[in-house]
Amino acid sequence: MTLTKFRIDAGPHAMDGLRLLAQEDTREVEAFVSRKVMDVWAESVEHSGGRQSLFRRQYNALGQLNLAALQRIVNAKYQRGVAFNRQHPFVEVLFSDIAASGESLNLSELVREPLPPAFHRLS
Repeated sequence: MTLTKFRIDAGPHAMDGLRLLAQEDTREVEAFVSRKVMDVWAESVEHSGGRQSLFRRQYNALGQLNLAALQRIVNAKYQRGVAFNRQHPFVEVLFSDIAASGESLNLSELVREPLPPAFHRLS
């Protein structure tokens, strides 16, 4: 029941987060990490104190860079089956799944672009 052929769906889709596709034999399995979860995971590594959300190309690039870690996290949740994953075979990765896995996020290639002044919060 191990998933194989993981890939990031970098094409157009309406989901606000990182969409991964994998195979279990001949069945395609979809996994999803919301932008919010990716933001929290990145912030837990950066310790920057500022909250700047990731944009699609940033979390897709982070997903590609960290694909092996994401494979392990998704496989672990998928293998727990329907009892622990109510949307089975769809796998939604929560921050608690990431924290429990002990996986670390490689941010070495993350480029934070400065936000235009209109996006900064006023005190």
